[in-house]
Amino acid sequence: MNYLITGGAGFIGSHLVDSLLADGAQVTVVDNFDPFYPRHLKLRNLVGACERPNFRLVEADICTPGSLEAAAGTYDCIVHLAGRGGVRPSIEDPIGYQRINVLGTQNVLEFARVCGVPQFVFASSSSVYGVNPNTPWTEDDHVLLPISPYAGSKVSGELLGHVYSHLHNIRFLALRFFTVYGPRQRPDLAIRKFAEKILAGRPIPIFGSGDSGRDYTFVGDIVAGIRAAIDYRASNYEVINLGNSHPIALMEMVSALECALNRKAVLEFLPEQPGDLPYTCAAIGKAHALLRYAPKMPFHQGMAQFAAWLTSAHPFRSSSTLDRHEFVR
Repeated sequence: MNYLITGGAGFIGSHLVDSLLADGAQVTVVDNFDPFYPRHLKLRNLVGACERPNFRLVEADICTPGSLEAAAGTYDCIVHLAGRGGVRPSIEDPIGYQRINVLGTQNVLEFARVCGVPQFVFASSSSVYGVNPNTPWTEDDHVLLPISPYAGSKVSGELLGHVYSHLHNIRFLALRFFTVYGPRQRPDLAIRKFAEKILAGRPIPIFGSGDSGRDYTFVGDIVAGIRAAIDYRASNYEVINLGNSHPIALMEMVSALECALNRKAVLEFLPEQPGDLPYTCAAIGKAHALLRYAPKMPFHQGMAQFAAWLTSAHPFRSSSTLDRHEFVR
């Protein structure tokens, strides 16, 4: 099997790449190493992959016309994980998010059409539900009220997928991820930011009262869901939640971090931030029915794995492997 993964140097993407490569698949990654966070962190994610003969890296921007031509080939599935993440930054740069997350997705879908790719898996987000009091959130709740440009861009991606599924017979699965955490987590995400502040002895910001809740989902469980979506054949268009269905309160998350890091956090309470959701909770019955999705990682064990990765005393291997790797541009 031959797969194209956009954003494959990132947090979730690199775990998916490692999983597919381990099973002998041919994997091509398209990534532009967007400076949203440092390039060297993404390169670190790919050290193992770059040592495998069944891996190819194409450094390209999905928003630049013609850039995907370097990745042209025959693929069984595209997993589109590339995009600009984050609710608060999207409020500061709504046009940038529209360009990257909507135009970029359009370009990748058009690439799939031209190359005759039969299957397309899209990384959507729980943020599309907006402030929805009807928890747990289910995919058949069609009244979506996103409250950030980021969330709006993900709704747009889902709808673009429906267009291409209808017109061009591309099987499209939109996976709504719920607050993914684990090793290699992006530095802008709360768990990673909090952990680094705790280790540095600096206060961590608690926006609002601290009673908000998130449906934290371990990255290994997300990868299992993505891989099941890659193999799905029963229908041509689906929107599916990938969550844990067990929300964790913010202060409980902080407590778990303190335990995993064996450090005490210093708390700084601040006003609530615009665009933040007070609570997320996934209904995962559809994911179980269609994908046999069943998250396995208990939260405290997942946090322990994250902390072990973050605090590992093992030095990062030399980047010479990456320097030698032939990037396709």
